[in-house]
Amino acid sequence: MTVRRFGPEITASGTTLRLWAPAAKTVDAMVEGQRHSMTRSEDGWFAVGVDGAAAGSRYRFRIDDELDVPDPASNFQPEDVAGPSQIIDHDAFTWQAESWRGRPWHETVLLECHVGAFSPEGTYRGLIDKLDHVVETGITAIELMPLADFPGRWNWGYDGVLWFAPDHTYGSPDELKQLIDSAHLRNIMVFLDVVYNHFGPEGNYLGRYAPQFFKAAATPWGAAIDYSIPEVRAFAIENAVHWLRDYRFDGLRLDAVHALAEPGGLAMLQELSEAVGVVASESGRHIHLVLENDDNRASLLDPDTEIPSGRYRAQWNDDYHHAWHVLLTGETHGYYSDYASGPQQMIAQMLAQGFAYQGEPSRHRGGKPRGEKVGGLSPAAFVNFLQNHDQIGNRAFGDRLGLSASPIAIEAALAITLLAPMPPLLFMGEDWGARTPFPFFCDFDGALAEAVRQGRRREFAQSYATSAQDVPDPLAPSTFQAAKLDWAARDGEGLARHQLVKALLDVRRTEIVPRLRGASFAHSEFLQSNILTAQWTLGDDQTLALIANLSGEITTRGHAAFHGRSIWGGEAPERLPPWSVFWSIGAGPAPPI
Repeated sequence: MTVRRFGPEITASGTTLRLWAPAAKTVDAMVEGQRHSMTRSEDGWFAVGVDGAAAGSRYRFRIDDELDVPDPASNFQPEDVAGPSQIIDHDAFTWQAESWRGRPWHETVLLECHVGAFSPEGTYRGLIDKLDHVVETGITAIELMPLADFPGRWNWGYDGVLWFAPDHTYGSPDELKQLIDSAHLRNIMVFLDVVYNHFGPEGNYLGRYAPQFFKAAATPWGAAIDYSIPEVRAFAIENAVHWLRDYRFDGLRLDAVHALAEPGGLAMLQELSEAVGVVASESGRHIHLVLENDDNRASLLDPDTEIPSGRYRAQWNDDYHHAWHVLLTGETHGYYSDYASGPQQMIAQMLAQGFAYQGEPSRHRGGKPRGEKVGGLSPAAFVNFLQNHDQIGNRAFGDRLGLSASPIAIEAALAITLLAPMPPLLFMGEDWGARTPFPFFCDFDGALAEAVRQGRRREFAQSYATSAQDVPDPLAPSTFQAAKLDWAARDGEGLARHQLVKALLDVRRTEIVPRLRGASFAHSEFLQSNILTAQWTLGDDQTLALIANLSGEITTRGHAAFHGRSIWGGEAPERLPPWSVFWSIGAGPAPPI
């Protein structure tokens, strides 16, 4: 079992409080208004046992008799990031899904959710009320955007400063556990997005008493974290174990690991995976670790080893999104410029190999090579999607794909994405073609709030050639409210799209998932006649084959042969309708083109 160094430890007589504060001369624990002097050790740790301190007790740390701060490993902040920390007894919760052991990775279909925007209530309880919709749709896992305590009333979650404390705006720790328990009772996995590359800009006091957490380098979002320091590595690793053990999450998605400032970053990633492997082994649960990594480091991935042992199950495949976005919308600004010359060919390459960039020079990055050769990785290593929070929210108006692409083209892209062997991800509401925007929102105060407001307006006025005043104010309550899903649309204008997604996921569940374990890439090609063909060898040695017309014109199929038994679209005719998709399964390899 991983030994915890950070956070409160409930004992038979009270609670032991600890703080790593190497830059502090003295630290006192202020528990329910009472001062308790803490003893310092040579390595910068302060500790004290407080008799009578129990679950529900609130406390702060007083640094050098001049500054009161929350516990950086606080389990809950009922009064926001600057308030007192609250002791939580995680062993007191009664789990109903005691027999839950998770689901194997090849069964994964992800739905990314923001707790505050997913339901009208914007709470864990509100999300529980929508779990039956998740089951009905055919989704097997929800992925929550970051919960680490952030300042203010609303935030995407990537400005979290207290990593161990789920933000109080969504509910209590027990209500979060009730959400996870309710999902498990419905056979749904729950993943959590975690941020280990930076702390948010407001409410982080570590620099005052533990400046060793940071180094001179910077990320796009703030000071870089120095993972060459053992205590700092332990802080992140214990946090991952905390979410998986105390809350029983089924997996973690690590945000933007390309922004981890080495040295120490890759060592931390390996140690974190190994520590999670201990949790998986001890609990007998399926636990999955997923990366977001703009560097496309295939060497970090291992989708097939059941117990994490230093590597990661899969990576979010931004290449896949970008190529499809260029094809469907015609947009080529910013990072889309890397996909402008041939999005169809890149889609074919990714269906055959996984990544588009495997060491090739990136125009958007000034010609710098990007990525590593995929080698023998299986399709399970690549999480594919057409939309996610970044790709919607990092647009001037937070507009979804449906405002830029035709419905028939989006439906063709969905028919490919949801039936290909790679694990698919949908963004909340995408399953019914939601048109509600998802603009960036936060709730800072003072100069920081104005800096964020003006920065976003300058950025988008340049990249979208729009008036700065037209860009939604990220601090305005109306911007957050606009992001809330319109559930009435699901059974109205979104009904047909929802039925399509349900049908596709039913085919995935019955025809493809039972054959996915052991699946491998085979071949994919984009023909000059706008025909996309692809093949994969499934775990039972059958061949999964795709033929699609990626254009708005009727196209002759030509030499692209239909193979085996149709599972979607019927038999592919000689003349393929615009944006049509046909899937089949057959014994042995499909005939060559």
